[in-house]
Amino acid sequence: MSATNIPSAAQNYKLTPAGQVSLPTAALAIDALPDGTMFVACMDGGIYRVSADLKSKTQIGKHASYASGVQVVSGQNLVVSAGYDGTLNWLRPIKTDPIRTVQAHNFWSWRMRTSADGKLTASVTGQYTAGGYKYEPAPEKEPSVRVYDTATGKLIHSLPHVPPTLSVAFSPDSRLLAAANIMGEVRIWDTITGKLQSTFTTPDFTCWGIIKSHHYIGGVFDMRFSPDGTELLLCGMGPMIDPMAGNGKQLWQRYSVTGSPKKLGEIADKEGGHGLMEAVLYHPDKPVFLMAGRLAQGNWNTALFDRASGKLVASTDAHLRITGACWLKGGDMVALCGATSQERPVKGICPNFGHIKLFSIA
Repeated sequence: MSATNIPSAAQNYKLTPAGQVSLPTAALAIDALPDGTMFVACMDGGIYRVSADLKSKTQIGKHASYASGVQVVSGQNLVVSAGYDGTLNWLRPIKTDPIRTVQAHNFWSWRMRTSADGKLTASVTGQYTAGGYKYEPAPEKEPSVRVYDTATGKLIHSLPHVPPTLSVAFSPDSRLLAAANIMGEVRIWDTITGKLQSTFTTPDFTCWGIIKSHHYIGGVFDMRFSPDGTELLLCGMGPMIDPMAGNGKQLWQRYSVTGSPKKLGEIADKEGGHGLMEAVLYHPDKPVFLMAGRLAQGNWNTALFDRASGKLVASTDAHLRITGACWLKGGDMVALCGATSQERPVKGICPNFGHIKLFSIA
């Protein structure tokens, strides 16, 4: 159902710390099995399995550069990971040798997602280089969006976008694929035909930087289709005085994707602070969604919002730069992954600065 028809969330939601575990390096993405076993992609290239009780962690995969994405494939004993080496790796949850490795891109995989039916895997890429005197992004050097058959690793679609393309999402019925870039341009395709269905641009996620260097910065860092597939929720960072400082507005926006795309709402100025938001999730059964990321100024970096009104209903500071999130226990808990500031090496070894933090939702 659309946001106008869903019930309003109760005002007594609360996010309560429920456990944490450290990792060798920054955690960039996370997903989980129904039993609570988590898989996390880390800056050292490792893909780690973390037990639901947080007592054990095992490396099951490895990329040649940062591991930037990890997804549990729905209904299958399978995990797919992505990295800055441009590869996608197919892994078994309890084994350490990959099933398959595909060179998806010549540049980084910024974000990777699998479809709800488990049949498709999409990854997005692209490097920002100036394309003209206005510093607009240069055209792509390779397809910015690639879609693979999850069962075979076969390339299904190579789709064009303006690089860098930073986020990607499948609709709940797996029939639509959306991808968004640094300039706030969203393109939506039919996953069967590969035909472009619609496109829209929101300039609010992008800023023109003149401090230290001339460039564009920002973009849509994460997005999700609503449970009924009629809307698209975007997150990132709004306009800022100093783009290099990362102190723009904590920002989400919501758009209809049926017919001509139309903006339906965004975070109220008085309810957010400043910082880059990198994860957004609809709750699996409650009428709320979650947004999380980095806190530059303000009171929170993780918050729940009412789906119907967009009103803030709960928030907390996780004391972590959050780069990924997933639900656990059917939505009773959320797992946040990210990093704290890297400490000075001790005898040549940096202390663990990657973390998973769990919060219960009451």
